[in-house]
Amino acid sequence: MGQVTRNCVRRAAIVICLTMGLAVGLPCFCEAADQPLEYQVKAAFLLNFTKFAEWPVTAFVAPDSPIAICILGDDPFGNALDQIVAGEVVDGRKVAVRRIKQAPLPKSCQVLFAGSSEKDVLKILPGLGPGVLTVGEGEGFVGGGGMIAFVIENRRVRFGINQTAAENAGIKLSSRLLKVAKSVE
Repeated sequence: MGQVTRNCVRRAAIVICLTMGLAVGLPCFCEAADQPLEYQVKAAFLLNFTKFAEWPVTAFVAPDSPIAICILGDDPFGNALDQIVAGEVVDGRKVAVRRIKQAPLPKSCQVLFAGSSEKDVLKILPGLGPGVLTVGEGEGFVGGGGMIAFVIENRRVRFGINQTAAENAGIKLSSRLLKVAKSVE
């Protein structure tokens, strides 16, 4: 099997695992022993978060604007996120990936991922305004006002949710997503 075929099979397996896990309300644990696989799994989760969240209409510039997943600062995903979202459409909107170096302009990002390298991310969260689903890493992210935080538990990627922060931003998270979260605040 060629490298491209293996990558496609691996991508499909991750997406199917996560989709099925969220669809039936059961956690889907994927090994995160090495960083590249960890961030492939996190990339698949980011795409799936878009499928289990509802944004206010005001979160978009136009009715046909894409759902933009923005990576703030250093990009730990490499090309994994681009590959996973390629050709994806959620609720009639294309999914796009953007890499940014500072807080996004209003309506330019619907999902904002800030990796662990972003030390001052908790300071910018209050200024993001409505309609931005914030995703970060570590237990402290949701405690500091972030909405979804990736955590590693027993070598598996899990996530916690701050539902109040999401509601305050006008984002409604599906009960199916809340059921598979490690914790919900």
